[in-house]
Amino acid sequence: MCLAMPMQISEITGTSARCEAGGLRQTVRIDFVPDAKPGDYVMVHAGFAIQKLSDAEAQENIALLEELRHAL
Repeated sequence: MCLAMPMQISEITGTSARCEAGGLRQTVRIDFVPDAKPGDYVMVHAGFAIQKLSDAEAQENIALLEELRHAL
């Protein structure tokens, strides 16, 4: 099973962005989301930002992932 993770962009250099989620920091490609900017939330899958999320969508996804983590 593959899972995309909501992450927040902290900085952008060219087509790469430094993202954070739950203490995890990762550099991802943002080629598919050219209008992304620092502070935006994006869904990250396999090292690529695949779509932009509103703050509400991101918080809902993060809450669902936390529920899953506690259920396991």
